[in-house]
Amino acid sequence: MATKNKTTVTTQSVDVFIESFVDSNQKKQDSYQLIKLMQQWSSFKAQMWGPSIIGFGSYHYKYASGHEGDAPMIAFSPRKAAISLYVFVANEENKHLLNNLGKFKIGKACMYIKTLSDIDINVLQTLCETTIEHLNKNYTCACKTTK
Repeated sequence: MATKNKTTVTTQSVDVFIESFVDSNQKKQDSYQLIKLMQQWSSFKAQMWGPSIIGFGSYHYKYASGHEGDAPMIAFSPRKAAISLYVFVANEENKHLLNNLGKFKIGKACMYIKTLSDIDINVLQTLCETTIEHLNKNYTCACKTTK
């Protein structure tokens, strides 16, 4: 039996989450700046996904195993140790962009930055836009519907 996806859209306020969860003024400022930028780049308003991810737009995925669900097209989470960015689909067309991004670490599903000033915002924009393009071409996306 397929398991239910834990990370789904909630009705929690993004602002309330940031003000109650984020522990440093710098991370709060970076979070509000990311919201502004990601809304502009995606044309979608910020929504909470699960208890701690701020996402923009959505797409539907289905794996060969039968597991399927919805996920944000681009997202971030202002976690205690670092800001987690869910903005990169690793493929041959865009791996080179990481060379000019700046100071970050990459995990299995996200990239980690300490502050926005550690990275090049123009490169982040390109990563977000190429990710949205990839999702639009390969999945059923909110980006294919009227915003």
